[in-house]
Amino acid sequence: MCVQQNGGKNLCDKFFTPWRFALLLALLILATFPQVLLGLETFVIRDYGFFAYPLAHFQRECFWHGELPLWDPYNNCGVPFLAQWNTMPLYPPSLIYLLLPLPWSLGFFCLLHLWFAGFGMFFLARRWTGNSFAAAFAGVAFAFNGLTLNLLMWPSHIATLSWMPWVVLAVELAWREGGQKIILAAFIGALQMLAGGPEIIFLTWILLLALWVQQFIAGGGDASSPAFSATGASQPRIAMLRRFPLVVALVIALAAVQLLPFLDLAAHSQRSAGYADTRWSMPGWGWANFLVPMAFGRTWTEGVFFQYEQSWTSSYYLGIGALWLALLAVWTVRERRVRLLSAAALVALIFAFGGNTFIYPALRKIIPQLSLMTYPIKYVIFVAFSAPLLAAFALARLFSLSSTKGGEGRGEEAETSQSQIPAPQPSPRLGGAREKTPRSKDFQKRLVLVGAILLALIAGILFWAWQFPFPTDDVHATLRNGLSRAFFLLLTGALLFVLMRAPKPGLRRIAPLILVVVAWLDVFKHEPPQNPTVLPSVYELNLARIKLAMNPQPELGSSRAMITTKEFMDFIHFALSDPKNNFLGKRLGFCGNANLLDAVPKVDGFFSLTPREGDDLNSLLYGTTNEFPRLEDFMGVSQITAPDEFFHWQTRKTFLPLVTAGQKPVFLDNANTLRALGQNSFDGSKIVFLPPEAKLFVTTTNPTTARVLNSKFETRSVDAEVEAAGPSLVVVAQTYYHNWRVYVDDQPAHLLRANYAFQAFQVPAGRHHVRLAYEDLAFQFGAAVSICMAVNCFIFLHLLRKRQFRPQY
Repeated sequence: MCVQQNGGKNLCDKFFTPWRFALLLALLILATFPQVLLGLETFVIRDYGFFAYPLAHFQRECFWHGELPLWDPYNNCGVPFLAQWNTMPLYPPSLIYLLLPLPWSLGFFCLLHLWFAGFGMFFLARRWTGNSFAAAFAGVAFAFNGLTLNLLMWPSHIATLSWMPWVVLAVELAWREGGQKIILAAFIGALQMLAGGPEIIFLTWILLLALWVQQFIAGGGDASSPAFSATGASQPRIAMLRRFPLVVALVIALAAVQLLPFLDLAAHSQRSAGYADTRWSMPGWGWANFLVPMAFGRTWTEGVFFQYEQSWTSSYYLGIGALWLALLAVWTVRERRVRLLSAAALVALIFAFGGNTFIYPALRKIIPQLSLMTYPIKYVIFVAFSAPLLAAFALARLFSLSSTKGGEGRGEEAETSQSQIPAPQPSPRLGGAREKTPRSKDFQKRLVLVGAILLALIAGILFWAWQFPFPTDDVHATLRNGLSRAFFLLLTGALLFVLMRAPKPGLRRIAPLILVVVAWLDVFKHEPPQNPTVLPSVYELNLARIKLAMNPQPELGSSRAMITTKEFMDFIHFALSDPKNNFLGKRLGFCGNANLLDAVPKVDGFFSLTPREGDDLNSLLYGTTNEFPRLEDFMGVSQITAPDEFFHWQTRKTFLPLVTAGQKPVFLDNANTLRALGQNSFDGSKIVFLPPEAKLFVTTTNPTTARVLNSKFETRSVDAEVEAAGPSLVVVAQTYYHNWRVYVDDQPAHLLRANYAFQAFQVPAGRHHVRLAYEDLAFQFGAAVSICMAVNCFIFLHLLRKRQFRPQY
């Protein structure tokens, strides 16, 4: 056990100091991913290779060219980039991979945030329980569980999750103590906002709202409430009532530079209430994977295990020890935060089942905004956040009972003399005799009973998997997996038994450290590696260009590549056992956003949000097996995938320039425009379809004599020289979005939506220089708000500090 020392100190707290825990966690991460941290290999699986890495490369290219990545001209015929939010262009730690060499720096970025997540959970659990050993266990359990490790393939998600415990800790301190804590909480909350994981941010603030309401109702009269100050005086409700909304307002203002462009894009995107369905819900038997993570699933050819019916996360296994202790806390610890975390985790778990229960579909009808969160399985994020905290409460209870039994009545109150920041504030509810909670013997009985139930459930799941397997189940792998979980359960139980005994030298001194390491090892070995790594050479720039040797080569402003519908579907099912060859094969087909590594413009792309009209057009192109050669001509498709293999390409010679002029306007509504674009009679060089409301801005009614002398495309602008015999239309095969502005001889003109999803404008007779520029007014206004608020916060912080250190006479 954690042996008591003079003055109430114990070996656990002496060992599990913040910086020692930070070093321990770093060593565990190094032991898990040595090849990534040393730069010998890099992550590649799934969205890391086809989404995260190419976007980081594009952002890096813009950075070194002195540009903000507001617009991506290479995908989807152009798509907003900064406004996506999960691209992290304004997240300050992104400088890690902008300044340091790729691909090492992006993997380091992800693992650094994995460490930061565990470190933040350590401080939060330490503050809530007052026990450093319990906090260390919680920190490791949060950094190492199946879900957190799965999030490594999304840098924005792992970054956002890493801030979650810090935000909860800082905001709770802000409404308790006010002053400088409010400014600190605002900056921490804004950093999480800029990291760009909307679902995690939503769950973070829902938890904070529930915690604030709970403590507001408590009113500060209970010493266990954070409304109880360090001096023992309760804060008035009125202080809590104003501080929390103030923090929320400050966070929104500081992050307005990112939030306003995102909300603007969301309002003009394909996503609306009712957009998402309940695909990738946790299956009805999905609870079994908390105990036997390889039950009812299969290992994909790339070597990653997935359960059936959902493919968003490769695991959500919490660790058998963390699950055991979390359930024990729910049963034995009578603390408000425990009740809140338990209830919230239960609700999140029910929501994660999605359409497999009647509850979530019914709530979506009542609250349509819930459908904006795609894939209900994502609600399990909150379970992964709550379980380590609940486990910490159980360990703190175990420590309290053991120290009371064997430490001559000294409880956790002795621990509060620590000077680390933030200092823990242990609740008297955890002090043993003061609380109506089970005594030591009752606690031990419940500990044993919960462990026995979990062991029996593992046995039942294995029997179920053995007798009633799915057709593609690997029953032997499931049995081995379940038996190894039973082993870790028994090993954890043995260590907990040691911790429950009276303090003696020997094993009991190192049992806490062994328990933490066992928790890591359990998750490390719970299934095949979730994040296979490969040599960094797979990300070599222009590799596909050189290998494919296309003629002509698609270039920005000249032509595009296009994947056909058949090959697009083949990408989904294509998989090789070697992750390196799997990625390289798909890269030659410009799968996802891998085309950014070769600076090849293409028709499709891989983004969460796209302008609504552009998404409709892609649905036309990829929703059927029909071919649209005339539409492809208009979009400037010079290379299309060959019918034999999707990494073979064939040349198209009939493609048009991306800027054309002199077309006859035809005014049609949206439905008829989409229908007409699919006809062979459509000729983008002779006619252009415009919406009826465009008649107000178009004076020409027939084809005209006009030509484009030259054109130049850049990331955020298009320049062209146009010569026309009379008023003429100029059509640009680039995605229409309202942030684009057009200037004819430096004079603003009206930009029209043409051919359903593209751009057009009218020029007068003569020779003219035209310029299209991407001007994001939401970004500009948001930047002004964020900068002003940041300056005000620093001024206010300076004044507070000046007042704090003012001499008293």
